[in-house]
Amino acid sequence: MEREVVLTKRECPALMVPSGTEIEIPADTFVTITQALGGSFTVVYNGNLARVEGKHADALGKDLDDFNFQEVGEGEVSEANVYEALRAVYDPEIPVNIVELGLVYGLKIEEVNGRNLVHIQMTLTAPGCGMGPVIADDVKFKVSKVPNVDDVEVELVFDPPWSNDRLSEEAKLELGML
Repeated sequence: MEREVVLTKRECPALMVPSGTEIEIPADTFVTITQALGGSFTVVYNGNLARVEGKHADALGKDLDDFNFQEVGEGEVSEANVYEALRAVYDPEIPVNIVELGLVYGLKIEEVNGRNLVHIQMTLTAPGCGMGPVIADDVKFKVSKVPNVDDVEVELVFDPPWSNDRLSEEAKLELGML
């Protein structure tokens, strides 16, 4: 995506990147959208990066894209649909989704007490990343939209530590590492 300068339509809550500190971007403020991936936006505001959740897309004059999940049988949870949701989660500083970044270490779908639980084991590119809880919440939110998913658990792990060896070929190409 090319950078796009927009004027905010209303006050807009955002999170500073990489600290995760909550801020409020005033209405009628120029911001530069640097990344619009996975239903969230990374903007430059007052010289700093900030993440705007998709539910506030209208404040930037934008619309949200919906998922196109595969149809499944009644009560079934499709692993492919879970991965589609995970591919819509992005680190606000990196234009590659968390699956291609190699941040997803494990995925388990199970029925517990008649409810479909999806357990995701994942890591971050850096253990002290201030955006870690935000990314984990985004995973929970997006995976909860998968048909027949009742509960989502995200477990952040740091062993083994993430390295760029975990990047997919697609991610390496996108990041200019090939």
